[in-house]
Amino acid sequence: MTAAPPMPEGNGADAPGRLRRGLLFALNFFKHPRMVGTFAVSSPALVQRLLAPVDWQHCRTVVELGPGVGTITRALLAAMPANARLIAIETNTDFVRELRKTLPDPRLHVVAGSAADLAEHLQALAVASVDVVVSGIPFSTMPPPAREATLDAVARTVGDRGQFLVYQYSAMIREPLQRRFHQVHSEREWRNLVPVHLFRVSQPVAIP
Repeated sequence: MTAAPPMPEGNGADAPGRLRRGLLFALNFFKHPRMVGTFAVSSPALVQRLLAPVDWQHCRTVVELGPGVGTITRALLAAMPANARLIAIETNTDFVRELRKTLPDPRLHVVAGSAADLAEHLQALAVASVDVVVSGIPFSTMPPPAREATLDAVARTVGDRGQFLVYQYSAMIREPLQRRFHQVHSEREWRNLVPVHLFRVSQPVAIP
Protein backbone atom coordinates (compact mmCIF):
# COMPACT_ATOMS: atom_id res chain seq x y z
CA MET A 1 0.00 0.00 0.00
CA THR A 2 1.29 3.44 -0.89
CA ALA A 3 1.33 6.43 1.44
CA ALA A 4 -1.87 8.41 1.77
CA PRO A 5 -2.04 11.37 -0.61
CA PRO A 6 -1.57 14.82 0.92
CA MET A 7 -4.67 16.73 1.91
CA PRO A 8 -4.22 20.30 0.73
CA GLU A 9 -7.16 21.59 2.77
CA GLY A 10 -6.09 20.07 6.06
CA ASN A 11 -4.00 22.97 7.39
CA GLY A 12 -6.84 25.46 7.91
CA ALA A 13 -5.39 27.99 5.45
CA ASP A 14 -8.51 27.92 3.27
CA ALA A 15 -11.20 27.75 5.97
CA PRO A 16 -13.41 30.45 4.35
CA GLY A 17 -13.17 28.67 1.00
CA ARG A 18 -14.05 25.32 2.55
CA LEU A 19 -17.05 26.86 4.31
CA ARG A 20 -18.28 28.47 1.10
CA ARG A 21 -17.89 25.22 -0.84
CA GLY A 22 -19.66 23.30 1.91
CA LEU A 23 -22.60 25.71 1.80
CA LEU A 24 -22.74 25.52 -1.99
CA PHE A 25 -22.74 21.73 -1.83
CA ALA A 26 -25.50 21.64 0.80
CA LEU A 27 -27.63 24.11 -1.14
CA ASN A 28 -27.39 21.99 -4.27
CA PHE A 29 -28.32 18.88 -2.32
CA PHE A 30 -31.58 20.50 -1.26
CA LYS A 31 -32.16 21.69 -4.84
CA HIS A 32 -31.22 18.38 -6.51
CA PRO A 33 -31.15 15.60 -3.85
CA ARG A 34 -31.22 12.74 -6.36
CA MET A 35 -28.33 14.25 -8.30
CA VAL A 36 -26.06 15.28 -5.41
CA GLY A 37 -26.82 12.36 -3.07
CA THR A 38 -25.83 13.91 0.29
CA PHE A 39 -25.78 17.28 2.02
CA ALA A 40 -22.16 17.21 3.26
CA VAL A 41 -18.81 17.09 1.47
CA SER A 42 -16.52 14.09 1.99
CA SER A 43 -14.44 13.99 5.17
CA PRO A 44 -10.61 13.99 5.06
CA ALA A 45 -10.66 10.44 6.47
CA LEU A 46 -12.87 9.25 3.62
CA VAL A 47 -10.71 10.93 0.98
CA GLN A 48 -7.46 9.51 2.33
CA ARG A 49 -8.81 5.99 2.73
CA LEU A 50 -10.28 6.00 -0.77
CA LEU A 51 -7.15 7.27 -2.50
CA ALA A 52 -4.32 5.83 -0.39
CA PRO A 53 -3.89 2.42 -2.11
CA VAL A 54 -3.14 3.95 -5.51
CA ASP A 55 0.39 4.76 -6.65
CA TRP A 56 -0.58 8.17 -7.98
CA GLN A 57 2.93 9.12 -9.07
CA HIS A 58 2.66 6.54 -11.86
CA CYS A 59 -0.77 7.69 -13.03
CA ARG A 60 -0.93 9.80 -16.16
CA THR A 61 -4.67 10.08 -16.85
CA VAL A 62 -7.31 10.13 -14.12
CA VAL A 63 -11.06 10.65 -14.49
CA GLU A 64 -13.34 11.89 -11.73
CA LEU A 65 -17.09 11.45 -12.18
CA GLY A 66 -19.21 13.90 -10.21
CA PRO A 67 -16.47 15.99 -8.55
CA GLY A 68 -18.98 18.31 -6.87
CA VAL A 69 -17.17 21.28 -5.32
CA GLY A 70 -13.79 19.59 -5.67
CA THR A 71 -13.02 18.02 -2.28
CA ILE A 72 -11.53 14.88 -3.81
CA THR A 73 -10.39 16.78 -6.89
CA ARG A 74 -7.99 18.79 -4.73
CA ALA A 75 -6.55 15.65 -3.16
CA LEU A 76 -6.09 14.07 -6.58
CA LEU A 77 -4.24 17.10 -7.90
CA ALA A 78 -2.03 17.13 -4.80
CA ALA A 79 -1.14 13.45 -5.31
CA MET A 80 -0.71 13.34 -9.09
CA PRO A 81 2.60 14.10 -10.85
CA ALA A 82 3.19 17.26 -12.84
CA ASN A 83 2.81 15.49 -16.20
CA ALA A 84 -0.55 13.89 -15.39
CA ARG A 85 -4.01 15.16 -16.23
CA LEU A 86 -7.32 14.97 -14.42
CA ILE A 87 -10.59 14.97 -16.34
CA ALA A 88 -13.52 15.93 -14.10
CA ILE A 89 -16.99 15.29 -15.53
CA GLU A 90 -19.83 17.16 -13.83
CA THR A 91 -23.48 17.80 -14.81
CA ASN A 92 -24.26 20.45 -12.17
CA THR A 93 -23.58 23.88 -13.64
CA ASP A 94 -22.98 25.47 -10.22
CA PHE A 95 -20.26 22.92 -9.50
CA VAL A 96 -18.73 23.32 -12.96
CA ARG A 97 -18.38 27.08 -12.40
CA GLU A 98 -16.92 26.52 -8.93
CA LEU A 99 -14.31 24.07 -10.17
CA ARG A 100 -13.23 26.27 -13.06
CA LYS A 101 -13.06 29.34 -10.83
CA THR A 102 -11.19 27.92 -7.84
CA LEU A 103 -8.96 25.26 -9.43
CA PRO A 104 -6.93 26.87 -12.22
CA ASP A 105 -4.55 23.91 -12.34
CA PRO A 106 -3.41 23.28 -15.94
CA ARG A 107 -3.64 19.52 -15.33
CA LEU A 108 -7.38 19.79 -14.66
CA HIS A 109 -9.93 19.69 -17.48
CA VAL A 110 -13.51 20.22 -16.30
CA VAL A 111 -16.15 18.76 -18.63
CA ALA A 112 -19.74 19.92 -18.32
CA GLY A 113 -21.62 16.78 -19.20
CA SER A 114 -22.93 13.38 -18.18
CA ALA A 115 -20.82 10.51 -16.90
CA ALA A 116 -22.90 8.23 -19.12
CA ASP A 117 -21.19 9.90 -22.09
CA LEU A 118 -17.71 9.11 -20.77
CA ALA A 119 -16.53 7.51 -24.00
CA GLU A 120 -17.55 10.55 -26.07
CA HIS A 121 -15.87 12.95 -23.61
CA LEU A 122 -12.61 11.02 -23.73
CA GLN A 123 -12.70 10.75 -27.50
CA ALA A 124 -13.16 14.53 -27.78
CA LEU A 125 -10.06 14.99 -25.60
CA ALA A 126 -8.07 12.39 -27.58
CA VAL A 127 -7.66 10.19 -24.49
CA ALA A 128 -6.67 6.63 -25.39
CA SER A 129 -6.39 5.08 -21.91
CA VAL A 130 -7.21 5.89 -18.30
CA ASP A 131 -5.33 4.74 -15.21
CA VAL A 132 -7.97 5.44 -12.56
CA VAL A 133 -11.63 6.45 -12.52
CA VAL A 134 -12.97 7.90 -9.26
CA SER A 135 -16.71 8.28 -8.71
CA GLY A 136 -19.01 9.50 -5.98
CA ILE A 137 -22.10 10.02 -8.12
CA PRO A 138 -25.16 8.51 -6.38
CA PHE A 139 -25.74 5.40 -8.45
CA SER A 140 -28.62 4.28 -6.21
CA THR A 141 -30.77 7.29 -7.19
CA MET A 142 -29.82 7.46 -10.86
CA PRO A 143 -32.34 6.33 -13.47
CA PRO A 144 -31.41 2.70 -14.26
CA PRO A 145 -30.59 3.34 -17.96
CA ALA A 146 -28.16 6.14 -17.00
CA ARG A 147 -26.60 3.99 -14.28
CA GLU A 148 -26.09 1.04 -16.60
CA ALA A 149 -24.68 3.25 -19.35
CA THR A 150 -22.24 4.91 -16.94
CA LEU A 151 -20.95 1.65 -15.50
CA ASP A 152 -20.60 0.11 -18.97
CA ALA A 153 -18.65 3.17 -20.09
CA VAL A 154 -16.28 2.90 -17.12
CA ALA A 155 -15.73 -0.82 -17.67
CA ARG A 156 -14.80 -0.14 -21.30
CA THR A 157 -12.49 2.71 -20.29
CA VAL A 158 -10.51 1.08 -17.49
CA GLY A 159 -7.93 -1.29 -18.88
CA ASP A 160 -6.58 -4.48 -17.36
CA ARG A 161 -4.24 -2.47 -15.11
CA GLY A 162 -6.64 0.37 -14.32
CA GLN A 163 -8.80 0.84 -11.25
CA PHE A 164 -12.29 2.13 -10.52
CA LEU A 165 -12.71 3.75 -7.07
CA VAL A 166 -16.29 4.25 -5.92
CA TYR A 167 -17.71 5.75 -2.73
CA GLN A 168 -21.43 5.40 -2.04
CA TYR A 169 -23.94 5.84 0.78
CA SER A 170 -25.71 2.68 -0.40
CA ALA A 171 -24.26 -0.76 -1.09
CA MET A 172 -26.62 -1.43 -3.99
CA ILE A 173 -23.82 -0.82 -6.49
CA ARG A 174 -22.01 -4.01 -5.44
CA GLU A 175 -23.92 -6.36 -7.73
CA PRO A 176 -23.68 -4.13 -10.84
CA LEU A 177 -19.94 -3.82 -10.21
CA GLN A 178 -19.54 -7.59 -9.84
CA ARG A 179 -21.19 -8.07 -13.23
CA ARG A 180 -18.60 -5.83 -14.87
CA PHE A 181 -15.35 -6.46 -12.97
CA HIS A 182 -13.55 -9.60 -11.85
CA GLN A 183 -12.08 -7.92 -8.77
CA VAL A 184 -14.43 -6.07 -6.39
CA HIS A 185 -13.14 -5.13 -2.93
CA SER A 186 -15.44 -3.31 -0.51
CA GLU A 187 -15.13 -1.77 2.95
CA ARG A 188 -16.80 0.86 5.13
CA GLU A 189 -15.51 4.23 6.21
CA TRP A 190 -17.23 5.31 9.42
CA ARG A 191 -15.30 8.55 9.91
CA ASN A 192 -17.68 10.56 7.77
CA LEU A 193 -20.81 12.50 8.64
CA VAL A 194 -22.71 9.70 6.91
CA PRO A 195 -20.81 6.35 6.82
CA VAL A 196 -19.73 5.41 3.33
CA HIS A 197 -19.22 2.19 1.35
CA LEU A 198 -15.92 2.18 -0.53
CA PHE A 199 -15.37 -0.07 -3.55
CA ARG A 200 -12.06 -0.68 -5.32
CA VAL A 201 -12.58 -2.64 -8.51
CA SER A 202 -10.37 -3.74 -11.36
CA GLN A 203 -10.01 -6.23 -14.23
CA PRO A 204 -13.12 -5.42 -16.25
CA VAL A 205 -14.97 -8.11 -18.10
CA ALA A 206 -15.59 -7.66 -21.83
CA ILE A 207 -18.52 -5.29 -22.36
CA PRO A 208 -20.22 -5.67 -25.77
